[in-house]
Amino acid sequence: MANPKKFYSARNYKLEDSVGYLLRMLTQQVSREVERRMAEHGLTDAQWKPLLFIRQGRGETAADLSRSTCIDTGAVTRMLDRLEDKTLVRRVRSEQDRRVVKLELTKEGLRLADEVVPEVLSGVLNETLVGFSAAEYEQFKSLLQRALENVRKMDEEGAAS
Repeated sequence: MANPKKFYSARNYKLEDSVGYLLRMLTQQVSREVERRMAEHGLTDAQWKPLLFIRQGRGETAADLSRSTCIDTGAVTRMLDRLEDKTLVRRVRSEQDRRVVKLELTKEGLRLADEVVPEVLSGVLNETLVGFSAAEYEQFKSLLQRALENVRKMDEEGAAS
């Protein structure tokens, strides 16, 4: 892209006009509301996420879960201990490779991951998007995806240098 438009400069930078700041505030507010609603179901922020990741195939092992959630393996192990204590997750040794311990949701863990977690997330996000038309929703999503792709490119370029 030749000579991209610059929306910010050091001279005119205002926090309240920063896309980064607005995204951070949106994320914090949505997260706070999700956490409040999950608490009504006995789940903390650190507990509902792994349930969903495991259910959607992004956390077959503790190492997978650690990579998917960007949380260190020690913290993931402690969190899995708590989920096991609540009988929401169980660890099962792989029959193909005894060194591998796979994660499975219990019946209650499945119920929460299939019903409660998606219901809470859908409710909060739908309320967040009140007043958006279908076209605005699709455009908003597309713009966020494009911005995310731009940041990923910066990350790749930084890692390559």
